[in-house]
Amino acid sequence: MRSYLICSVVAMGCVFSPRVSFGEMTLEAAIERARAQNPSLQAARQQVEAATGRMVQARLWPNPELELSSEELPLRGGGFNSAQNYAGIRQTLPFPGKKSLDGRIGHQEVSAAEWEFKAIEIDLVRDVKKTFYLTLAGEKKIEVSRQLVEIARSLAEAAHKRVEAGDATDREMLRTEIELARTNVELGASELELAEARSSLAALLGQAGEPVGLLLGELRETFEVPDVADARERMLARYPIIQAVRANRERAALELCRARLEPFPDLTVGAAGGRNSGENRSLLALFVSLPLPLFDRAQGRKREARALEEVGRFDLNATEQRLIQELDATIARLRTAAEQVTAYREDILPKAEDAFGLVRGGFEAGKFGYLELVDTQRMFAEVRLAYYGKLSELSSAQADLEALTD
Repeated sequence: MRSYLICSVVAMGCVFSPRVSFGEMTLEAAIERARAQNPSLQAARQQVEAATGRMVQARLWPNPELELSSEELPLRGGGFNSAQNYAGIRQTLPFPGKKSLDGRIGHQEVSAAEWEFKAIEIDLVRDVKKTFYLTLAGEKKIEVSRQLVEIARSLAEAAHKRVEAGDATDREMLRTEIELARTNVELGASELELAEARSSLAALLGQAGEPVGLLLGELRETFEVPDVADARERMLARYPIIQAVRANRERAALELCRARLEPFPDLTVGAAGGRNSGENRSLLALFVSLPLPLFDRAQGRKREARALEEVGRFDLNATEQRLIQELDATIARLRTAAEQVTAYREDILPKAEDAFGLVRGGFEAGKFGYLELVDTQRMFAEVRLAYYGKLSELSSAQADLEALTD
């Protein structure tokens, strides 16, 4: 009986599954395509480039200033030939340590952007895995739904013939027709679910609105649940979001050091050479200017930097707590899904298949009526569909765990 069901599935897959092939794709190929084409990931990559540009700019000294001046310019007659004309250069010299700190602050900003990019990449890979497996599960569900439609159609045709022969009542025929309509509705719902999964996968791959082709792969049925303490340690040591928060906290600490240097003024020096044409002699002028920190001593900037340093400390603690909670929930989901998949695969699904085979054989032998057969058929279908749903939940939990710990 099981071989008959397998053959039925294969045959109906050939009849009801015509599709135009747009190429084949494995999970690994889908991940690589998403890394290369996903627009959100490309935007994050450019954020790293922007932060690198800001770091380079922060290290640069201010440009020197060219200065041209005329002194003792007569108001009547003579013009510039009777004045003292100078041409010189002024340069601002940052207080020692300021530019070094600016560079270190920029480096931490680049580091945070790089970790945020890695976090977005990990989330993208996770979403591709989940959507890929959701699509595979959707294809499996459609196979079952199409098989159920064919079985319901054959039962409806048989019931119609038996009613015409007087061997069955109209009530039994109506029941099979209702079952046929129900299976057709469920098939439509499964097809819509699959179309949505494929559309989501295409968007993740950076090709929204385009077909993703035939997916090659199998739903994973087993997975080893990791040790919670070990998983937490790996996550806290390597997860990019935590590293990004740490980089931002270090940047805030450097910003505080920089704010403490802000009241120390930058020195501006310069030299100019000139000539007094009226007296026919050369001139030399030296310039030194130093801002006096009387009013602006960076009080607000230091206050802001101290607050941001505290924000970084609390943000790190909050992020770690949130991720620990998320990890524990993911492991619990994974453990539950693994147990449910095992129960379906080893106990529930075989029993449901045996029950359907027995009732169908009994129906053909005249031992059972349509009601028993239809009820058993529905039960078998619901078990198979639920099994693929549990496989999808298991794959989703696996992808979440891999994103947090790998």
